[in-house]
Amino acid sequence: ITYQLYTIFEPRLKIEKLDRLYYDLELPLVLVLGEMEKTGVKIDPVYFQKLNVENEKMLVEVCNNIYEQAEMEFNINSTKDLSHVLFERLKLPVKKKTKTGYSTDISVLEALKGSHPIIEYLIAYRTLSKLKNTYIETLPKLISQKTNRIHTSYNQTVVATGRLSSSDPNLQNIPIRDDFGKKIRSGFVAENDFVILAADYSQIELRLAAHLSQDENMINAFKEGIDIHSLTASNIFGVPIDDVESDMRRHAKIINFATIYMVSPFGLSQQAEISIQEAALFIDKYFETYPGFKSYIEKTIKFAEEHGYVETMLGRKRKVVEINSETKFRKEGAERIAVNTPIQGTSADMIKIAMIHIHETFNKNNLKSKMIMQVHDELVFEVHKDEKDLVGEIVKNKMENAMELTVPIVVDMGWGNNWEEAH
Repeated sequence: ITYQLYTIFEPRLKIEKLDRLYYDLELPLVLVLGEMEKTGVKIDPVYFQKLNVENEKMLVEVCNNIYEQAEMEFNINSTKDLSHVLFERLKLPVKKKTKTGYSTDISVLEALKGSHPIIEYLIAYRTLSKLKNTYIETLPKLISQKTNRIHTSYNQTVVATGRLSSSDPNLQNIPIRDDFGKKIRSGFVAENDFVILAADYSQIELRLAAHLSQDENMINAFKEGIDIHSLTASNIFGVPIDDVESDMRRHAKIINFATIYMVSPFGLSQQAEISIQEAALFIDKYFETYPGFKSYIEKTIKFAEEHGYVETMLGRKRKVVEINSETKFRKEGAERIAVNTPIQGTSADMIKIAMIHIHETFNKNNLKSKMIMQVHDELVFEVHKDEKDLVGEIVKNKMENAMELTVPIVVDMGWGNNWEEAH
């Protein structure tokens, strides 16, 4: 059966012009991922035990605060009990209904932020519970008795954009922003005589947006080393770049990424905590600042409408099924896919090329150092102390030269005894 399928698909690869992507990228990557899975990642179980104790204390404290705000004790994990407290007892506005009653999912809690002090505590409770169940208690149980390491699985054919996914356990989903997420990364450690190297592409999706759209303002900013978020803030708020305040830059950063993902004014208003009118105005000013990117969006959507797919710089194709749908929200969803896929997909292809070249060079030099994780735009290595300089040079060189862009590719690198230190 496998051979019969081969006789069908092998010619199709050539017809669809996907043969180079398959033979030069995805097939060689199988060996790289196989070795990464086999090598695994070391975690410190004693550290995770201490973290669990700390997490338990924080959960008890948060629970008490929730009970205090509700003026009663109840089962926080019960949707029925929680909806009774929020919408009947505290009379908070209902945001979403389900077949069984009022929804209390995280999107509802986020929408209720600022309406009552209990909401902040409930969000903290959800975060701490998720960290406990998904990582703190679970990861130590997954340590192999043979290797004393954790072995994830990397999946090449799950994410439609071409990104890798990770499962059993998912090591690509460890929280980045909150302090407790950082504490989890601190539990990922190196063996004796080894250190951790974390290397990630700086603002790679914005750089690819500049390259694909050929927007002059974006390209010049990256070429001249101008902070792209400050430049966006300067144009949106109408102030000189040197007068951009941190809050303006924060808003501009959200807008930069939101526009790449084709977020609506409503979506942006939620993310940036501004009114829908302000969000719509910011998006208009964004396109005035980067007219080339607006043209890229229009061309890409037109291409998708005519051909039914979009593709990355290496020719990876993704069908955009509902691009010609007459239903507004389906059409808008398809447009988001069409615009973002060439950017995110090219970023995924780029890091895969770097991984193959790094793996080959490590093997050629018979290095003890190993590539141990890939987290989208970031590669993590366990590096022997004697090989630090050589590995740093190889990683930087292969990542920066994986693909040729109109703008410079920047790789941020950090070293440490654990993943958080390196990060």
